[in-house]
Amino acid sequence: MPDEPKLVAIVAPHTSNWDFPLGLLVKWALGLRASFLGKHTLFRAPLGWLMRRWGGIPVDRRAANNVVSQMVDEFRRRKALLLVIAPEGTRKHVVDWKKGFYHIADGARVPIVCVAFDWGRRVIRFGPTVWPSGDVDREVTELRRTFDGVRGKHAV
Repeated sequence: MPDEPKLVAIVAPHTSNWDFPLGLLVKWALGLRASFLGKHTLFRAPLGWLMRRWGGIPVDRRAANNVVSQMVDEFRRRKALLLVIAPEGTRKHVVDWKKGFYHIADGARVPIVCVAFDWGRRVIRFGPTVWPSGDVDREVTELRRTFDGVRGKHAV
């Protein structure tokens, strides 16, 4: 992981519910104080307190709630924030990634680090780290290429 107090980590591919416990194990093993965005329903009783303790930030995906602006503000409020996001936005196959992660990083002026969960090779790869320039389409395409050949737990 880069030595940066604030950054957005994109983790891909996201093909299984097992990606979450694996991510928690990586977080704990490396001593990272990482936060993640999760469906608001994950934060209800009885385990909502635990999700928050693990770094969860609830997001209501049923309506447009300007999550990008909220997260940019959160980066400005905190001295340190490692925000973990699955760029696909789902465990299903997608043609295009969601670009919210990029807009968050660009708006907060923080780097993006790629984290590949390669279940096929049984490795977790970190890097590269990219500082957004504002050329979202080009840079998201380049970021996505860093995951070429990486296999998720399940084929999508």
